Amino acid sequence: MGTNLADFDNEWYKPGSFTRRFCWYITSIIFFKNALFPFYRFKLFLLRLFGAKVGKNIIIKPGVNIKYPWFLELGNHVWIGENVWIDNLGKVRIGNNVCLSQGCFLLTGNHDYNDHAFKLIVNGIDLEDGVWIGARATVCGGSICRDHSVLSVGSVAVGELESMGIYTGNPAIKIKDRNFRKTEE
Repeated sequence: MGTNLADFDNEWYKPGSFTRRFCWYITSIIFFKNALFPFYRFKLFLLRLFGAKVGKNIIIKPGVNIKYPWFLELGNHVWIGENVWIDNLGKVRIGNNVCLSQGCFLLTGNHDYNDHAFKLIVNGIDLEDGVWIGARATVCGGSICRDHSVLSVGSVAVGELESMGIYTGNPAIKIKDRNFRKTEE
């Protein structure tokens, strides 16, 4: 027996009412995905309006795709670069001083490739304080990036990244520790 997508059924997954999802979809197209709308504060207002928990001093660049803001928590001083995709079918928690570089993906949904009906799997993501996700990197559902860990450009996080670790590859492996230098004043 092989894959049979005719048997796919995700009736158990209830991300919100149709009206709420539709209103967010339209709002997202106009104000978040649109490269011609760079105004951060209004975007933060809209995220709060749709149920996101939002800290202060957050920068959201144009072209950002957020699936469901009511499953999103942003700390203080968060940078979200151009064309970031937060595909949060489940809870995504982003701590303080986190940088999501251009084009990175946070993917909480996947499918069970061993299930003939390709069952939907949803697992949250937790990015602790000081995490840096590099451009075009991917963080998979169920991953925890511990404080000040770095996922380098184009890498894929599956599981746990240790505190202060620098990770690269697919799947990402730790290559060294992050060492902060004191800047001269």
